[in-house]
Amino acid sequence: MVIPDEGSSREDEPLLADKELQAVNMLVDLFERRATVSFYEGEPLQALSTLAYSDTYHLQLSAATAFSEISEMDTRPVTREALEPILYLLQSAHIDVQHGASAALGNLAVNVENKLLIVRMGGLEPLIRQMLSPNIDAQINSVGCITNLATAEENKMRIAKSGALLPLTRLARSRDLRVQRNAAGALLNMTHSAEHRQQLIGAGAVPVLVELLGEDDPELQYYATTALSNIAVDDSGRQLLWDTQPGLIDALVRFVDASTIKVQCQAILTLRNLASDDQYQLQIVAHGGLDSLLPLLQSEYDPLIISAAACLRNLSIHPDNEQPILHSGILPCLVDLLTQSGNEEVQCHVISALRNLVANNDADKTPFAEAGLFDHMKAVLLSPDASDNVVAEMVAALNVFVLDDSLAPYILDGGFLELLIPLTRSPQVELQYNACVTISGLAGKAGEAADRLVQVWDRPDGGLQSYLASFLAVDEGMDPVLRSIALWTVTQLLESNSPDLVNLVTSHPSIIKNIDKIASIGSLSDSELRNSAYTTDSLVGQRMSRAFDDAYGVDPENPDENDDDIYSRMINLAQDVISLVHNQDQDVWRH
Repeated sequence: MVIPDEGSSREDEPLLADKELQAVNMLVDLFERRATVSFYEGEPLQALSTLAYSDTYHLQLSAATAFSEISEMDTRPVTREALEPILYLLQSAHIDVQHGASAALGNLAVNVENKLLIVRMGGLEPLIRQMLSPNIDAQINSVGCITNLATAEENKMRIAKSGALLPLTRLARSRDLRVQRNAAGALLNMTHSAEHRQQLIGAGAVPVLVELLGEDDPELQYYATTALSNIAVDDSGRQLLWDTQPGLIDALVRFVDASTIKVQCQAILTLRNLASDDQYQLQIVAHGGLDSLLPLLQSEYDPLIISAAACLRNLSIHPDNEQPILHSGILPCLVDLLTQSGNEEVQCHVISALRNLVANNDADKTPFAEAGLFDHMKAVLLSPDASDNVVAEMVAALNVFVLDDSLAPYILDGGFLELLIPLTRSPQVELQYNACVTISGLAGKAGEAADRLVQVWDRPDGGLQSYLASFLAVDEGMDPVLRSIALWTVTQLLESNSPDLVNLVTSHPSIIKNIDKIASIGSLSDSELRNSAYTTDSLVGQRMSRAFDDAYGVDPENPDENDDDIYSRMINLAQDVISLVHNQDQDVWRH
């Protein structure tokens, strides 16, 4: 604390009033035992307020300095009475008094309650005036304080409307690194909601943030990449970057290759968000993004692996990227990560990327199997440590893989049916759905692998017959989409031309009997149908298989259907099954 020398100031300032002298003497004593004193209340606050509201410059400077020093050690929530003298000092005509007051506010603004109170009490306006000052120290403190204030959601709209964004954007180009860092940090804090991102774009922040990528300071690089990553979350933000920043991808790829770990992570996450658009998916690959991602997938640092896997997942969406990805040497690394990484995010991103690559075109997919994909998937599904999310992603991927003729045999021969049957009873709706659809897809291959389906007819957990019987039981509430999948599975089995499978289905005590009951629902009135046990849920609109879509005229590009369409399709399926059974019975009779 700076204590004025009364004698040296007599010619420049009036003599101190008795109250001011008492306040000075009290504060000298209190500062000697500051560790045990609370300066934000009672007599200590009154003494500081006396100095703050004095007409004497040196007393104001002493108060500002004292508040600055106290707040470095004590950032507890304070009252309006404690903030009022600091905000008063912030409006002083003397820059060094302003400097001390803004430093105190910046310190107090690390506390959430204080952040809100400072803005509610009008602290933004004098801080913005300080930002406009040519004094570097004033800029550092005022921008630093606004950076802290901008971490509170309630404050962001007020900051955006206060006119602070334009000077913050200008100061991000300051020649002083400290000012630049604080300004870039404040801009970053304003990118956490779509509305504020649009306001930043309007203030011209995007080209400034891209310029900061060219700075050598890792902190500036981190703030800029993170802010750009947030801006790239929005469609409009990505389009603006595409239209106005042609060198962005090259700059980000350079960061991926050589930078600090936290900048690397943010650069990859920015690439991931940009890769939500097909134009960026192609550009990132064309500009060497795959070569940069491969070493990171092999890193021992989980955040880097997560970021790289997430980026690759988006890149794998574009069909034209499939061959570059496969030729880059990434496939074996992805497959190994399924079991090598115990991180749920990594596993989910990786299996999603593999699913995209398989689904993208009709080229030969045996390289996936030869890389050990199904051995690794089975190991994960058998692991007691596999999370529900990972299992769900794995089964969703199997649902895609089974549609490929070159991969389906690996699934059939790999023992996946034994793993899928218990999952038909999963309480997770999407997992249950994908397990059922995958089984249906495998049933479609029954003509080539009937023995595998025969082996699982009654095991494990009651086997395939138990799953079908329970889903077709008319006295149980069952989603009509799931029931339709079971009906389609039965259709596939009956059309397999396997005497063993046909006999198992037709001789079952309840499967055909219940299908016959479902088929007869078509003769019920609408009210009777609505009073039946059938209910619809979130599975409406889910896709079953290409063969099913073709057979029943389902448009996968327009999957939204009303309840009548779903019920009608289910009844048609049941009636088709009964027709198949009758035809086969007649064939047997003729022979």
